[in-house]
Amino acid sequence: MNDFVRHPLQAPLALVNGRIVLPDRVIDGQALLITDGKIIAVAALDDLPADVAQVDAGGRLITPGLIDIHTHGALGHTFNEPTAAAFGAITVENLRRGVTSLLATTATAPIDDLVACLEFARGWMAGPQPGSQVLGVHLEGPYFHPAQAGAQDPAALRTPDDGSVDRLLAYADVVRMMSYAPELPGALELTRRLAALGIVPAAGHSMARDSDVEAAMAAGLRHIIHVWSAQSTTVREGPWRKPGLLEASLAFDGLSVEMIADHKHLPRTLMRLAYKAVGADRLCIVSDATSGAGLPEGSRFRMGGLEYEVEDGVGMMLDRSSFAGSSTLLNQMLPVLVDVVGIPLTEAVRIATLNPARVIGVDGRKGSLEPGKDADIAIFNADFTAWRVMVGGTPATHYCSPTLEQP
Repeated sequence: MNDFVRHPLQAPLALVNGRIVLPDRVIDGQALLITDGKIIAVAALDDLPADVAQVDAGGRLITPGLIDIHTHGALGHTFNEPTAAAFGAITVENLRRGVTSLLATTATAPIDDLVACLEFARGWMAGPQPGSQVLGVHLEGPYFHPAQAGAQDPAALRTPDDGSVDRLLAYADVVRMMSYAPELPGALELTRRLAALGIVPAAGHSMARDSDVEAAMAAGLRHIIHVWSAQSTTVREGPWRKPGLLEASLAFDGLSVEMIADHKHLPRTLMRLAYKAVGADRLCIVSDATSGAGLPEGSRFRMGGLEYEVEDGVGMMLDRSSFAGSSTLLNQMLPVLVDVVGIPLTEAVRIATLNPARVIGVDGRKGSLEPGKDADIAIFNADFTAWRVMVGGTPATHYCSPTLEQP
């Protein structure tokens, strides 16, 4: 972990000989100039100062650092563990993959346990730390419908009207997103409270009808977690068809939508449908990675009070009744978008960077390689393994030599 201590750069730096991925195009033959932790410009090589230090990217892709707004863990740890060992292991592994920012996502657990995680996250975020930047906490649960619990611990599920919300919202300074079932008792009031506090209200693990979603949107709902996973769908009531959360996710404007693009949770056709229905400006990919991410096939891992297993490259319930999150981190999903789903490179990168930044309101400083934004940068090999990673213009030294000279 000490390899990831950041040493501020003292002079401007130019990334050269790379394919610079902007939100709408890829630029060759120019340089990305950074200084004081910020992106200054995309500049012609002839316009660079003679004495500026240069990093030769060797023809690789230069992209914004990836942003994962729904990730639970990696390497046997989860964000439900309020310890430096857990947070450090997860954030360092994500940074190694090119993920420069994330939301520390908790799974359904007893309120006391969630409060302990929020208290720890508050302290973690207060100072510099190794690994990816934790931009806040995503509380996934505990206000979910039991019929759509999936891998969430059913013993810890609650309803928003039971008096427990106040304890969680006492940490509104660190909670960036909360996902819940919008049809539950008290959910509309919860939606209004979250929106007023600047916390993203998100729907998931739900048996909602489209009318429930419309009511929640009127109260401030604006995001949907992991489309097709733990979502109600159309049912028949007599001769009438009643759309569910899935159809609302695909049809309603004004909602951003997450997709787990590990090619396990969803086949190509469904991923392509989400892309076509939601569009390249509102769709986000998330890892939904559990502590099984980065572990070998057959490994057992825990999330909340339950145990799961890595099988065929995905987390599984032991009875094989449901997926249990992914074991794939965000960089490994980009080749799926490009090569399997057929999404253009610029849009695939945007779906993993600028779109999630917009969802959580940090797109003014993160998510694209535009002047004035934080120099959070990933340089990827052709297979989207990370070759160099920078956070705030400072290299993660595990990849970068101190001089940053050699490709």
